[in-house]
Amino acid sequence: MAHGPRYSVPYRRRREGKTNYHKRRKLVMSRKPRLVVRISNKLVRAHIVEAKPGGDRTIVRADSRELKKYGRKGSLKNTSAAYLTGFLLGLKALQKGYTEAILDIGLHSPTHHSRVFAALKGAIDAGLNIPHNPIVFPDESRIRGEHVAQYYESLDEEERKRRFGLYLRRGLEPTKLPEHFEEVKKKIEGAFAYGGSEASNA
Repeated sequence: MAHGPRYSVPYRRRREGKTNYHKRRKLVMSRKPRLVVRISNKLVRAHIVEAKPGGDRTIVRADSRELKKYGRKGSLKNTSAAYLTGFLLGLKALQKGYTEAILDIGLHSPTHHSRVFAALKGAIDAGLNIPHNPIVFPDESRIRGEHVAQYYESLDEEERKRRFGLYLRRGLEPTKLPEHFEEVKKKIEGAFAYGGSEASNA
């Protein structure tokens, strides 16, 4: 372990592996709100956060559980759910008057085509201005769940029930995932059309 008269103990959150202060300083110095995306084993969460002298302040939030209000029957943690959560957050942010942000992925590795970048694409498609390189986005076919539908079709009946039982119990045929994705997206968009009141739920 490092020691000596010039050694300084890292901040607690750096020791715990929760904050990269070098990266955070660059984000804060941009003076733009941050799009913060966090993904757990169950959910996708997205926030618009402003840095204040007293600490960060969340001004808009969305998580994938809210997608159920718009008819979502599929997974709440996959690529499609990440995109739709970002899309929902982007529309909420626009209704509150926020038009731009900068992506904050925390300690996530910036892996191309990952769910973090699916959420980013959703927020951009909603209308937020966020600096990005399109090569990091997942393919549209993956965002719509086409690969899952194709995989389902390749299975026999027993495997379909074993691997996709939850989808089937919810009344969602996995072959219809791309269409289901578009239906949910249209419902989200429709809820915010013409100055809808969804912003009050942010």
